[in-house]
Amino acid sequence: MAFVSQRFLPITKPFTEPKSKPRPTIFLPKGLPQTSRIFSSTNRKRWVVAVAEELDVIPVQSSDSTDQQDGVLARIEVEEEGELANQVGGFAGEGRFSFEGAGEFQGFSSSSSSSRSLEGEGEAKDVERLIDRSINATIVLAAGSFAVTKLLTIDADYWHGWTIFEILRYAPQHNWSAYEEALKANPVFAKMVISGVVYSLGDWIAQCFDGKPLFEFDRARMLRSGLVGFTLHGSLSHYYYQFCEALFPSQDWWVVPAKVAFDQTLWAAVWNSIYYTVVGFLRFDSPANVFGELKATFWPMLTAGWKLWPFAHLITYGVIPLEQRLLWVDCVELIWVTILSTYSNEKSEARVSEASAEVASSSPSTGSSEK
Repeated sequence: MAFVSQRFLPITKPFTEPKSKPRPTIFLPKGLPQTSRIFSSTNRKRWVVAVAEELDVIPVQSSDSTDQQDGVLARIEVEEEGELANQVGGFAGEGRFSFEGAGEFQGFSSSSSSSRSLEGEGEAKDVERLIDRSINATIVLAAGSFAVTKLLTIDADYWHGWTIFEILRYAPQHNWSAYEEALKANPVFAKMVISGVVYSLGDWIAQCFDGKPLFEFDRARMLRSGLVGFTLHGSLSHYYYQFCEALFPSQDWWVVPAKVAFDQTLWAAVWNSIYYTVVGFLRFDSPANVFGELKATFWPMLTAGWKLWPFAHLITYGVIPLEQRLLWVDCVELIWVTILSTYSNEKSEARVSEASAEVASSSPSTGSSEK
């Protein structure tokens, strides 16, 4: 039997490594948070397609940087079997969905959000400052207009046939006569009104002296000072000057220096203490803070008064009649209230700033200890 050599073809084809399919590059829009989740192998491809449809993801094949300048680039390998491959250069076998440049995106988003919040806070502060300035300007203009109108229209019932020159000529004299009549009718209330106005103006001058613009004063602070002047200074001063006159009834030469010495020791100490205490409680300070500030400012304020009041009180007790003394004293009080208010509020503001600094310094240490 003859054997015929036969050539058999191989049953199987030689194994060739399949070409890797191009990896679709998915371009995600801004706003997608940086997350990383693990999905089951059967739903990975379905989830990717759903996310792409929902977020309007644009698949691109180009590697040009101009096609990638509006978002975060994520590369995803998808096999035919529906498995979601790993992030390029990522963790093998974990099937995670991640982003390239997510850290830069997160830093940019946090910085932009913080800048937007700072801009919002700045705009809110500007609006609040504009509202406060408008309110203060309205108060000042209304009060000034009312005062000027009352002073100039004192003779409004007799203006018939008067010229402007005659109105301006008789207005000061007739206003003084009206003030004297008010003193006779109700002396305590008239002096309370004068002291309230003077203490409000004095605090306003003190705030402007501290560097605040003309219409950016603290209304609550000015109201507190005016309230103390109206309720306490006018009434107490009325009775004090009567008491002082009864205490030194003589008309000898030594009476005026004695009244000045008595005024600048006992009465000055009492009134300064009353002012500081009442203003502190009106600020809702604790009694410990109020009396601590009083103790710290008592002697400096008393000695500061000795630079001003002895010379003013030589006129007060030597020249001015008894009923007119408070008006003269209130004119000088415009300077003294400026000093009083400045001392009082400087102590309070210094204490508040120290407390806020302590809170700010303690908060980082607390946060680090919690970590």
